[in-house]
Amino acid sequence: MNDGSSFGNLADTLRDELYRYSPGEKLPSSRVLVDRFGVSPVTVSRALAALAAEGLVVTRPGAGAYRARSSATGPRTVDTSWQQVALTVEEQHGEPAPRVVDASGVTTSLAVPPPGVIAFNGGYLHSSLQPGQALGAALARAARRPGAWDMPPLEGLTALRAWFAREAGGPGGTLGPANVLVTAGGQAALTTALRALAPPGSPVLVESPTYPGAMAVARAAGLRPVPVPVDEDGVRPDLLADAFAATGARVFFCQPLFQNPTGAVLAADRRRRITEIARAAGAFLIEDDFARRLGHGAEPPPPLVADDPYGTVVHVTSLTKPTSPSLRVGALVARGPVMERLRAIQVVDSFFVPRPLQEATLELVGAPAWPRHLRAVSAGLRERRDAMSAALHRELPGLMAEVHVPIGGYQLWLRLPDGTDESALAAASLRAGTAVAPGRPYFAAEAPAPYVRLSFADTSGTEEIAEGVRRFAAACAETGVDTA
Repeated sequence: MNDGSSFGNLADTLRDELYRYSPGEKLPSSRVLVDRFGVSPVTVSRALAALAAEGLVVTRPGAGAYRARSSATGPRTVDTSWQQVALTVEEQHGEPAPRVVDASGVTTSLAVPPPGVIAFNGGYLHSSLQPGQALGAALARAARRPGAWDMPPLEGLTALRAWFAREAGGPGGTLGPANVLVTAGGQAALTTALRALAPPGSPVLVESPTYPGAMAVARAAGLRPVPVPVDEDGVRPDLLADAFAATGARVFFCQPLFQNPTGAVLAADRRRRITEIARAAGAFLIEDDFARRLGHGAEPPPPLVADDPYGTVVHVTSLTKPTSPSLRVGALVARGPVMERLRAIQVVDSFFVPRPLQEATLELVGAPAWPRHLRAVSAGLRERRDAMSAALHRELPGLMAEVHVPIGGYQLWLRLPDGTDESALAAASLRAGTAVAPGRPYFAAEAPAPYVRLSFADTSGTEEIAEGVRRFAAACAETGVDTA
């Protein structure tokens, strides 16, 4: 073990050795642990803190760390059954208020697989594609800015809002800083938008399939997701109009660019049409533009909000996907009075996005390294997409017959043979050493068929992708999936 080892590794080692000490017995001093394992004092401190948080160790300032004493009577059993009633009340003061908080569809893509497992379930870039050096330099420069730790404007730094406005407005756009609210990433922006635009108990239209995190947010806010089918050209306008008429919904959530999970790009002849349909229904269209900077080379069409002077479109964007999971900076872009509603909800929920993070973001996107990074991401994702497509054609040709190979984004959406047990296949794949995402969580209602999503973003390169597909093919064989 050396200074590069994580505190987690040291905590695991110390946890395994606790049996050597009696309850209440003092553990070796921090200096002894530093010398023994060749780590820094900070690593030792963090490892002991982790064990203390688990109740295995007790730390006493100035005295050291001790193995925790076992309770003679065991933990006290507390009756919390009353919460089952409190958490499932569906009506308050005569108004429906369903509360369902299900994060399972989100945690599937956030889960870090065990060591040795290839991550085809992830939704973020592999560390080799992240701009680590540029982020570090941006943070260092931001820290030296005058007033970097002062409270920012509640809406966000004006310069950063102006940058997001230019990005969303397209060439010659009419958007400005007043149309932008800086948010703590795309998920926070989506949460704010849905809470602002739809009252509890009301329907919200969503693409089918769609991003599970959007449905989780909607249900947690007491909304009812209603599916509108998509095809290879995006959401179908005829079915969208029918859904508005049938439900009276006032919100439609969609991802017109590199849609998750299908990778579809909304066709040119549908772009204006779906905005017109929403406006005719007196509804808002939430445009989740999460993947704009994840294209594979071709210039993407401008955001829907750029061509919407009426304020129908509420635009959600984020810099997290093309940078790092920890750069939680995004924006809401809108026209009209809705902007004040969005601002008020964010202020109530979280006040504002920390200024140092906003300053660092400005430094990042204003540096010469930024366009170079975006080109590297584009090339890296294209290479990984082609590698996964080739490996699937080689190992599982029968599953590639109906696959849409996207021109942007980070995943392939595979239709499985009828009768396939998605959960069993995912479990078998994990045993084989590859984590995948079952398709069921991407549907608001009954799924029309079994699917699986395979992401190539969080992989080290073509060799790892080829090995991951080989393992997935072995799982298909184990569960009897017909892939010929």
